[in-house]
Amino acid sequence: MIRNLGHAALAAIGALALGACSTTMADEGATAAAASANPMVGGAEMLPTRTIVENASASADHTTLVAAVKAAGLVETLSGPGPFTVFAPTNAAFGRLAPGTVDTLLKPENKATLVKVLTYHVVPGNISAAQLQQQITAGGGTATLTTVQGEPLTARMETGAVMLTDVNGNKSYVTQADVRQSNGVVHVVNGVLLPKMG
Repeated sequence: MIRNLGHAALAAIGALALGACSTTMADEGATAAAASANPMVGGAEMLPTRTIVENASASADHTTLVAAVKAAGLVETLSGPGPFTVFAPTNAAFGRLAPGTVDTLLKPENKATLVKVLTYHVVPGNISAAQLQQQITAGGGTATLTTVQGEPLTARMETGAVMLTDVNGNKSYVTQADVRQSNGVVHVVNGVLLPKMG
């Protein structure tokens, strides 16, 4: 009888071990599937298990944005739990600003202005492209997004893409949507959006 109990215990342990393995393999499979659904950004794989800052740091197209986030002291915030929806300008987007603008913003004495500009690209919550399009439809063609900075962005659909307009009338288009992060979602944009600077 003792021998039978021993066999039963071994069988139970074996079943538990197999169950644990299959759960781990299922979890890894789900993570891999989610990762493969994320687009490549700036030549780098965007992993949904990483934070906004970790993924942005891997993108060759977002070195200016990452430098700005560091200069503004926002690394810890954007690495926090969020969730955040970030409209992330590319290096080319920053390059379209007036000559010298980026260098000026990155100076320590302009940190407060830089924080305003960067947080104007962040909306609380986790808003997918589909949800954004639903908001635009529900709003009769326009959705108003309140940014972390406090001022609104206006979203519309134009030629099949989400177009954002800042309070100054500058326009920016979402070029890559739904890049999932562990603490939110990033939508890559081709223009820098600016709040009121007065």
